[in-house]
Amino acid sequence: MASGPVLDGIDLGALNYTEQVPYNGTIPTGGDSLTNDLNVYYDAGDIAWMLTSTALVLLMIPGVGFFYSGLARRKSALSLIWLSMMATGVTSFQWFFWGYSLTFSHSAGRFIGDLANIGFRNTLAAPSVGSHKIPDLLFAVYQGMFAAITVALAVGAVAERGRMLPCVIFMLVWSTVIYDAIACWTWNPAGWVAHMGGLDFAGGTPVHISSGSAALAYSLMLGKRRGHGTHELNFRPHNVTQIIIGTVFLWVGWFGFNAGSALSASMRAVMAAVVTNLAASVGGVTWCLLDYRLEKKWSAVGFCSGVVAGLVAITPGSGYVPAWSAVVYGVAAGSACNYGTKIKFLLGIDDALDIFAVHAIGGLVGNLCTGFFAADYIAHLDGFTEIQGGWLNHHWIQLAYQLADSVSGFAYSFGGSCLILFVMNLIPGLRLRASEEAEVLGMDDAEIGEFAYDYVELTRDVINGDALVDEGESKYSGDVDSPIGGQGREKGFSSSTDETALRGPLR
Repeated sequence: MASGPVLDGIDLGALNYTEQVPYNGTIPTGGDSLTNDLNVYYDAGDIAWMLTSTALVLLMIPGVGFFYSGLARRKSALSLIWLSMMATGVTSFQWFFWGYSLTFSHSAGRFIGDLANIGFRNTLAAPSVGSHKIPDLLFAVYQGMFAAITVALAVGAVAERGRMLPCVIFMLVWSTVIYDAIACWTWNPAGWVAHMGGLDFAGGTPVHISSGSAALAYSLMLGKRRGHGTHELNFRPHNVTQIIIGTVFLWVGWFGFNAGSALSASMRAVMAAVVTNLAASVGGVTWCLLDYRLEKKWSAVGFCSGVVAGLVAITPGSGYVPAWSAVVYGVAAGSACNYGTKIKFLLGIDDALDIFAVHAIGGLVGNLCTGFFAADYIAHLDGFTEIQGGWLNHHWIQLAYQLADSVSGFAYSFGGSCLILFVMNLIPGLRLRASEEAEVLGMDDAEIGEFAYDYVELTRDVINGDALVDEGESKYSGDVDSPIGGQGREKGFSSSTDETALRGPLR
C-alpha cells in the first residue's frame, strides 16, 4: 500500500522532499525552530533566488565605486571607492540596529516604523511585510542591500573636495532620517504612498530620487570645487576602463535589484529581468547617439551613462510594465538624463559626477512612465498581486499618484539633507569641506593616505594665475565639469610649465 499521495503511479510519500504548508504561526518569530520545521512555510526556490538577488545587489556597490572613481581625477580616485565600501559597512550596521525596524516593522505608521524589530529582534521566520512568499529575516537582509547602495549613490557628491569623517556621520544620520522614512511610506503596506496607490516596484523614489536629491544638496552645501568654471576643472574622466567595469557590475547586479524585487522565483521576476536588460540597452544606445550628434565621437562614457540611466528609469516599473514599454523607458531616460546634465549649470551647483541628472531625473522619468504603462496583468504574473494599473488600464489618476510620490520624495530628501549638512557643518570637527591645500593635493593623499595607482605619478603643475592645472587631466571644449553629459571633444591646452612635482607613493 502506498505510504503517501500517488501521482501518475508515483508514491509521493516515498520521495525526499518537503511539503509546503500554509503559515500558521502565532508568535513574532514565526515559530519555535526546536519543535517545528520553519522551512515548510516557504518554497526553497524562492529562498534560493532571493539569496542570489541579495548577493547581486551587494555586487552593485563596488560597481558604484568603480564608476564614480573612473569619472573623477586620479588624485581622488581611491577615496570614492572607499566611500562606497564604507557606505556598505555603516549602513549594514544601521540597518541591523534600527533601520529595518524603522522601515519594515509590522506595526509601522504612515510615515515611519517603530523599534519593535530593533537589532533584528523577533525577525526570523514569520512572513515578511513585503511578501508572504519569503520570511522576515530574508527580506531584511535583501532590503539592507538597497539601503546600502542608496547611501553609496548619494555620497559620491563629496568627490574631490569633501572630508571623509563628516561624510561617514552623514551616512548614519541620512539613512535613518531620510531613507528609512521614504522607504517606509513607499514599500511598507502601512505607508501613505502605498495606501494612496503609488507604484514603485524597486526604488524609483526611495533609492534614486532620494539619492540624487541628496547628492544635489551635498554638492550645494559643499560649494564648488577649486577652479570650478575654469580650465583647471575642464577635464576628462581619468579611467574610462574603470567606468566600464563599474557599469558591468551595475548591469549584472541590477537583475537582482529589479527581478529580485518580485520577492519570489516567478514569471513576474522573469518579466522584470527582461525589461531591465532592454531598458539598459536602449538607454545606452540613446545617450551614445545624442553625444555623437554633437561631437561625431562614439563615447564609451556616454554609453555607460545611458545604460545606468535606463536601469534607473525602469526600476520603479520593472514589475508592472510589459516588455515593449522598456524601449520607451530607455529612450526617455537616455534623453532626459543626457540633457539633465545641463541643469547644474543653470542652478550653479557643482554636482561633479552628475548624480542628480542620472538618478533623480532618471527616477522621475521612471515613475512617470510607470503611471502610463503599468498593467494589471503584468503585476499578477506572480499569481497574487492585484493593481488598478496605469493609463494602459485607463486608470488615469495613477499618473498623479506617481507625480505626488516623486515630488514628495525629492522635497523631503533635498530639504532634509540640506538641514542635516547645515547642522553638521556647525559642529566642531565636522566641517564638511577639506582645506584648499588638501583639495590641491587630492583626497587620496590628504584623507586616505593611500593611492589608487601604485607607482610614482609624474604630474606637471601648470601655474596659470592662481590656478594649478594637472597636465595629466585632459581638457574639453564643451561643458566644464560635466564628465558624462554631452561634452565637447578634447582639445589641446598649452601653457608654460613652471613646476614639476612627484606625487604618489614611492615603493
